[in-house]
Amino acid sequence: MFPLLRICILFAGLRATLAATRTSPPAGAVIVKAGTTTAGEFATITQALDSLDDASTQSLFIYPGTYTEQIDITRTGPLTIYGYTTNTATYTSNEVIISFNEGAATAGSDDASGTLRIHKDNFSMYNVDVKNTFGPGVQAIALSQYGSQVGLYACGFYGYQDTLYANEGTQVYLKGYIEGGVDFIFGREGLAYFGGNTIGVLAEGGSITASGRETNDSGSYVFHQNTIVLGSGAASGTAGTYYFGRPWSGKDQIIFESTFLEVAPDPALWSLWDGEADSIDFVLNADYNTTGAGASTLKRASWAVELTASEATEYSIASAVGSDWEDWVDASYFV
Repeated sequence: MFPLLRICILFAGLRATLAATRTSPPAGAVIVKAGTTTAGEFATITQALDSLDDASTQSLFIYPGTYTEQIDITRTGPLTIYGYTTNTATYTSNEVIISFNEGAATAGSDDASGTLRIHKDNFSMYNVDVKNTFGPGVQAIALSQYGSQVGLYACGFYGYQDTLYANEGTQVYLKGYIEGGVDFIFGREGLAYFGGNTIGVLAEGGSITASGRETNDSGSYVFHQNTIVLGSGAASGTAGTYYFGRPWSGKDQIIFESTFLEVAPDPALWSLWDGEADSIDFVLNADYNTTGAGASTLKRASWAVELTASEATEYSIASAVGSDWEDWVDASYFV
């Protein structure tokens, strides 16, 4: 290859990987800024949402800060929330945090405990961290998701038990961070795709997923090219003891593809629900191309499936959320 041509190709590749900044509001966005007294701006996310009509397409831009509030989004019109960031391509530069402390025991339900509750279709969010700071003890949701065509991009979700409630609708989680200790990605009827995320485990013997799929249909959670790490403050016995999942209802379909393990799991990869053998009657617990710490010594549970390359192609973003995914997923984050 001619030297100049090679330099041009390398430069083009570097330019393609450079991330954009988002430090000012997109045109037409409603502005949220902690402590603001400027007319036309809002000091809380709740106030900004309350200012919107129900039907039109709207967007919010949130300036840096921790917003301690519980948010329930129900408006019918399409909505996008943008968080301030100097690097849109990664959650590691996020400067907007939505935080609340609520457990399901006092809130009355899993959904009611959610820091951010999405009860609408056609919703997107970029570069925002969502936290439930309750900690161990009971279910305490960071994100409660009930909408269809919902995209969460370079966002972080932090909790302990039941962090991310992917309960209904079609949804994608791309290039973000999800942290928890017990059953922290779960739900009943949700159809979800998780691509290019970092997943932080916190608890000895904990499970990443707990799908409660209620009918023996094609619904699934598909995980593709995610990295599993120890979360901040993880229990000392977490390495070598956590699981990819356990079946909440006995009908779950969970597929992990091309997962990189920075921290070794339990060699079985999957566990029973409270030791109940009948919890696997209609279960698909599968992985493909799992690499990294502990991968070479895996001894998968008796019901688990290690997919072949050709079998793995059957499980994709299209199988998870539908063949129309390109109509609503931001392709620049797709993995």
